Amino acid sequence: MHPNALLEHATELLHRVLRFDTPADSVVSAFFKEHRELGARERHSLAETTYTVLRKRLLFQHLAQSGKGEMERRLALLGWQGNDGFLRAAMNDFEQHWLPKVQAVDTAALPDKLRHNLPDWLAERLQAALGEEFWPLVNSLNEGAPLDLRVNTFKAKREEVQSALAAKGIDAQPTPFSPWGLRIQGKPAVNKLEVFTAGDVEVQDEGSQLLALITDAKRGEMVVDFCAGAGGKTLALGASMRNTGRLYAFDTSGHRLAALKPRLARSGLSNVYPVQIAHERDDRIKRLAGKIDRVLVDAPCSGLGTLRRNPDLKWRQSPESVEELRVKQTAILDSAARLLKPGGRLVYATCSLLAAENEDIAQAFTESHAREFAPLDAAAVLEKAHAGTPAELVTNGFVRLWPNRHQTDGFFAAVWERR
Repeated sequence: MHPNALLEHATELLHRVLRFDTPADSVVSAFFKEHRELGARERHSLAETTYTVLRKRLLFQHLAQSGKGEMERRLALLGWQGNDGFLRAAMNDFEQHWLPKVQAVDTAALPDKLRHNLPDWLAERLQAALGEEFWPLVNSLNEGAPLDLRVNTFKAKREEVQSALAAKGIDAQPTPFSPWGLRIQGKPAVNKLEVFTAGDVEVQDEGSQLLALITDAKRGEMVVDFCAGAGGKTLALGASMRNTGRLYAFDTSGHRLAALKPRLARSGLSNVYPVQIAHERDDRIKRLAGKIDRVLVDAPCSGLGTLRRNPDLKWRQSPESVEELRVKQTAILDSAARLLKPGGRLVYATCSLLAAENEDIAQAFTESHAREFAPLDAAAVLEKAHAGTPAELVTNGFVRLWPNRHQTDGFFAAVWERR
């Protein structure tokens, strides 16, 4: 493709993404389907340029003020992640002189807002919570995430999969905390490899894998993944159960549950039962009250722990949306808790960085259900589940994962046992 055409594509893609009316990954995917003439390298350049602009939007908008032409074109130039020679061939005379000048600006001397690239409300909350660790977190959120795989232990062993990947020239190292995980730097097309098509691995962040470990589903049990989504944790739970017992995957979205079907077919699991529910008080949930051994509630949340992968979320969330989510999280947790039998385990989790969605929800549940549920120390739970060095993962009895500390997405988890 001619350099001018590719830069025009980058400009148009940013036009669409920066409306913030649809998740960025959906916009990018739809754009690529619309432009099937794009090759793999061209798609990579466009996607990475888009995500770089989303990560550094405030800084780039500030620097772009001295330029000329469409704002989205200027942003594309500043965030360009493709071939430099290709970019030079696409720029006009003014841009050829302008871009090196703005790239030479000392960003360390700029105001904090232009350095952290977060909305004010979010920066204030994270600074208050983290203190000196705020800037290491910011730096980690502005980097791309590695590719984590979960080995399907129902079908394969981690060492075998690691060797199979090495034979394809892919260096995959064991994750430090999850005994099921492998980590790959870069983004090789693993979905085309036999280990993937045969169901030996799934793409899943190590933090997400740890949630399934904490739930600790056993052979023959009745288990519910209450907000299953596309089923990443469902499949991990099913493998833990060795394809025995009964595992319900509940979700209000039929579209998300449909995405589970091909993954389920690859996994070889037959103990998973996807169920679309209308809401957390659905009659199908009521019929299971008091019968379930383990319930995982990976609640709908702001997703702010996934900013390495989904940087648009920081611009699409707000204090008002977080407050709406808190109401939903409380209702879902209360409803899911009714499913458990005495001695059963309840896990509440989010991929949020905010205490408002995490500790505050968990502590309120403990106080309002003190007679029915006893909180468990997450460090002891992780140690029993053979997760590496659990003390590093736990703060005040809760699992707390941070991208800068653990190289995972940001995750929270609280654990209770029904009395």
